[in-house]
Amino acid sequence: MTCNLCPRGCNVDREVATGFCGAGNTLKVARAALHHWEEPCLSGTRGSGTVFFSHCNLGCVYCQNYHISHGGFGAEISPDRLREIYFELIEKGAHNINLVTPTHYLPQILPTLGDLPVPVVMNCGGYESVETLRSLAGKVQIFLPDFKYAIGEVAERYSFAPDYPERALEAIETMIDMVGPPVFDGEGLLLSGVIVRHMVLPNETKNSLRVIDALETLPKGKFLFSLMSQYTPCGKAAEYPRIARPLRESEYNRVLRRLEVSDLLTNGYSQAMESADQAFIPPFDLEGVLKK
Repeated sequence: MTCNLCPRGCNVDREVATGFCGAGNTLKVARAALHHWEEPCLSGTRGSGTVFFSHCNLGCVYCQNYHISHGGFGAEISPDRLREIYFELIEKGAHNINLVTPTHYLPQILPTLGDLPVPVVMNCGGYESVETLRSLAGKVQIFLPDFKYAIGEVAERYSFAPDYPERALEAIETMIDMVGPPVFDGEGLLLSGVIVRHMVLPNETKNSLRVIDALETLPKGKFLFSLMSQYTPCGKAAEYPRIARPLRESEYNRVLRRLEVSDLLTNGYSQAMESADQAFIPPFDLEGVLKK
């Protein structure tokens, strides 16, 4: 497979080489388990059925999942085993199947989707191509993208993707067009729709304010917004002085004040500062991956 799945357009044959993400042609998964720390409309009372894929097409230097996104930790599995995992999670009570950073494996994942009794969530970094997203029509009911950067220089500094602002906004517009406005069941669980996440970074509140500006250009009521305070220095953050410390409450509050004059949190979410704790990062120990 010559891979051009994401905006990086590596154009490499993954049978013999790897592109920016480092992934080969075989599915690789690091964890499959119920996760209780997503937005309330996803986690509900029983948890979101998360499947964490190894490698990543964005590769943020501060990634909280650095061990799997950059290090590639995980086990190789077949598409048949992946579909078995979905049903094992559903049997445990999962409200949805939550595919975490799946973009680079979508050709292998697509045949495993369809005819599931719960919604499928695409949980991604937002750096997506429209063509690839369109291939998910009818297969994914919920999109959970990040909108990390609205300033190209910041995107280049931490994720080596100076075109991220344009590509992410275009991707979010496409997601909204594909699944429409949020739809909930009687218990407040999301059945379909888009939740856009943004995590505030230390010393980069200007970027966060620009993100809000950009999202306010989208149609009102067509998506949910989730503002996140959970940044904690991980990965190679220590090598980047601006983000080598935890987020300050004053920085987060500056962004919250901007949201007070916005409609984005009308039906959205914000985190408490206590969320900035590595205890909330799941252990990547192959739980639920290998067949017993």
